[in-house]
Amino acid sequence: MSRSLQAIYGWLLLLPAVVLLAAFTHYPALSTLWHSFFSTPRGKRAAVFVGWENYAVMRDDPVFWKALWNNLWFALGTIPTSIAIALAMALWVNRKLAGRGFLRMAYFTPTVLPMVAVANIWLFFYTPQYGLIAQVMQWFGLPGYNWLGSRDTALPALMVVTVWKESGFFMIFYLAALQTISPSLREAALLEGASRWQYFRRVLWPLLMPTTLFVLVNALINAFRLVDHVVVMTRGGPDNASTLLLFYIYQVGFSFWDTAYAATLTVVLLVLLAVTALVKFRWLDRRTHYQ
Repeated sequence: MSRSLQAIYGWLLLLPAVVLLAAFTHYPALSTLWHSFFSTPRGKRAAVFVGWENYAVMRDDPVFWKALWNNLWFALGTIPTSIAIALAMALWVNRKLAGRGFLRMAYFTPTVLPMVAVANIWLFFYTPQYGLIAQVMQWFGLPGYNWLGSRDTALPALMVVTVWKESGFFMIFYLAALQTISPSLREAALLEGASRWQYFRRVLWPLLMPTTLFVLVNALINAFRLVDHVVVMTRGGPDNASTLLLFYIYQVGFSFWDTAYAATLTVVLLVLLAVTALVKFRWLDRRTHYQ
């Protein structure tokens, strides 16, 4: 087979994936960018070109900046915590333990639950007076607290739910990576006098960097696309204290029916995710050792 036929054959194999990727990823993104420069059609009034007007409105929108700031704090609070807990759980269940299979199943169980179901479970936990946390606090003589109704605790309460839901999912990837590392590396490091911390820092952690990079990008995307628990638990309140960027896009697009402004907000979200992912790949990939 000639080189040209091989190239044609290769492109034909890629064609289904390219079509799906273009139809469901690239075209919607470009269409969203295009609609962000137009007004929202209402009734018989068609959309008209408004240029950068929607972006000017966004610049002066205090709710947008509040949602963006909340989302940045949400990502900063959930991503490192989820990864650290996932790695700790993976290291724990990778050891020879009694009931190791039960532990793995218990850690992974929250992952298979739908986010709406998880939100309703934690909604009961956080309920004042008769919720689980309130009952435990009463046993210790502590006063109850409205965790989801306070501006200071609404967003951290959502962070706890996200960490609880995602840590088990990330644990599976770390566990798979740990099982590919030869035990002889640990034995050699201990024979050389390295402590457990030195072995983890100098040997194990560099070998886990490809998995960490993969988990980090997924955790970043999840931090900006989670909206289910916000809808069920707080609806962005109180006073937009728990409003995240995707929830605000949902509100603008489906509650206020301003699709043009929602498209503008979506463009900002896509650009933010793309730039962050690009920086992570360019910075972390150079420090990643692939076996």
